[in-house]
Amino acid sequence: MRRIYEPTAYGALPVERSYWRETASAPPCPALQGEARAEFAVIGGGYTGLMAALRLAEAGADVALLEAEQPGWGASGRNGGFCCLGGSARTGDDLIRRYGAGEAQLYFDAERAAVELVAETLEQKGIDADTHSRGETMLAHRTRDMGALRERAGKIVQRYGVTPELIEPGALAEHGMASPLFHGGLTVPIGFALNPLKYALGLAQAAQGAGARLYGESPVSAITPEGGGYRLTTSQGTLTARKLLIATNGYSSDDLPSALAGRYLPVQSNILVTRPLTDEEIAAQGWSTDQMCYDTRHLLHYFRLMPDRRFLFGMRGSMRTTPDSLAEAEAIARTDFEAMFPEWMHVETPHFWAGLVCISRRMTPFAGPLPGMENAFAALAYHGNGVAMGSYSGAALADLALGRRPARPLPKLMQAPLRRFPLGRWRRAILPAVYRWYGWQDRG
Repeated sequence: MRRIYEPTAYGALPVERSYWRETASAPPCPALQGEARAEFAVIGGGYTGLMAALRLAEAGADVALLEAEQPGWGASGRNGGFCCLGGSARTGDDLIRRYGAGEAQLYFDAERAAVELVAETLEQKGIDADTHSRGETMLAHRTRDMGALRERAGKIVQRYGVTPELIEPGALAEHGMASPLFHGGLTVPIGFALNPLKYALGLAQAAQGAGARLYGESPVSAITPEGGGYRLTTSQGTLTARKLLIATNGYSSDDLPSALAGRYLPVQSNILVTRPLTDEEIAAQGWSTDQMCYDTRHLLHYFRLMPDRRFLFGMRGSMRTTPDSLAEAEAIARTDFEAMFPEWMHVETPHFWAGLVCISRRMTPFAGPLPGMENAFAALAYHGNGVAMGSYSGAALADLALGRRPARPLPKLMQAPLRRFPLGRWRRAILPAVYRWYGWQDRG
């Protein structure tokens, strides 16, 4: 495999202290052994691959999924659990300028439909994923950012058909959002928080129940065209299929297939989780809301008080994944956590983990056919919002692979072929400059 991060990023260390692993588990899926055949092969056992496998199996297709570890091992089982609008790193105004109002509105419709798809799936499949939060709240990290939030409120009405709630700086405490570093907020009543691993494992169980074959511990080492389809080679077997769906996102490899080489860029996100907070500690800080929240920084922080009264705190920013860099990232996250919630400086954070999110050069998701590969499809690059958009893209891939029109909007901007990043396999070298620029903007 030609992956672009240090080997640590793809091993056990970044996830071994994940809180989610203490809350959910499932019997391991067996490894692929010997020769097998399927009509559809899916590579990747996260939200995208699992939703695609589920939808294909429900349509009566013969589908087999190959996962290098176990379903939910990657970003789908270790993210912050924010099911919300998003998927693109571009603003709505930017999408309108670049693609036109009509195409941008299709994307806004897809964002909302993605959240609805997850909610429907949880209900229909009976997945208990500890959901909470009435939409999401963006908090101004500078006083002047409230002006942008006021402007954004009107656009939310136009683009998503809902009425958001502005929270003035003096009203944060009465909303249970007391912190010395926030200066007002905006709540958009679309979305909810969940336990991401419980959702992923629930999808896996539903896919198996529908007839999909799921194989764990089956990393694909070669993709070979054969007889109008593809032969996938793993350490212990081969899978031959007529159609191929690739759903590896930030854990992709530049040679599997080469059509993705240089066209995706993983970046690391890090999460702390506290021990359970007491009622007294919650009252002392004044943060009692169960809203999922994030701030207005480019290198944002995201956080929420969970049903079991633990507090989750995540942030972007790491550029390497080594034992030393993980320790440094934990220290930075802890410092920021204490600055935002000073009454919790004494509270232990026994859980810290990291994972890779994925961006594209256009800064929009991709879900569509892979150029130069017949009967091959891929979906990736959700820019840190894969709970909803990754699930949505998986459902869309299933429809495309079945040769039918997607049941929900699939904007052309999501199907445009991925563009290469500068510097090819050394493209991580652009991150320091990008992060410095974003850091400067966040301070300005």
